[in-house]
Amino acid sequence: MPETGTEQRPPLPPFTEDSARLKVRAAEDAWNTRDPERVALAYTPDSRWRNRSEFLAGRERIADLLTRKWRRELEYRLIKELWAYGGDRIAVRFAYEWHDDAGHWYRSYGNENWEFDGNGLMARRHASINDLPITAEERLFHWPLGRRPDDHPGLTELGL
Repeated sequence: MPETGTEQRPPLPPFTEDSARLKVRAAEDAWNTRDPERVALAYTPDSRWRNRSEFLAGRERIADLLTRKWRRELEYRLIKELWAYGGDRIAVRFAYEWHDDAGHWYRSYGNENWEFDGNGLMARRHASINDLPITAEERLFHWPLGRRPDDHPGLTELGL
């Protein structure tokens, strides 16, 4: 993974409502690729994370966590929604659906607090996540794997 320190990820802080929404959608789109190396490039080389009960730092550890995650969380589909923004920080809420290797479905809900450097790379990510078992019939995220279509409802429209 390149760690030049000069890469930029627009939009850059300070965020407006429009630029914060663009940043959230860009993050959602990247995570829906389920490509750990690609996703990790949106973070600073020394980015610090709290993800559930794991605390880690650095792109390599982030990519390792995401690799483990997407091996376990199959048919992963994610929706993120802007909650708040200010300066170099954004707060989001999210939900994603997935199943385990036994075919049991889950909807995972959470909140993330993000802090960005001046180049638009995420320097800190704090995520709180809860998993709810659901049936296949209760699933709400029905699009082909990959980017959520623009006409697919978001969390608010789905009542989540």
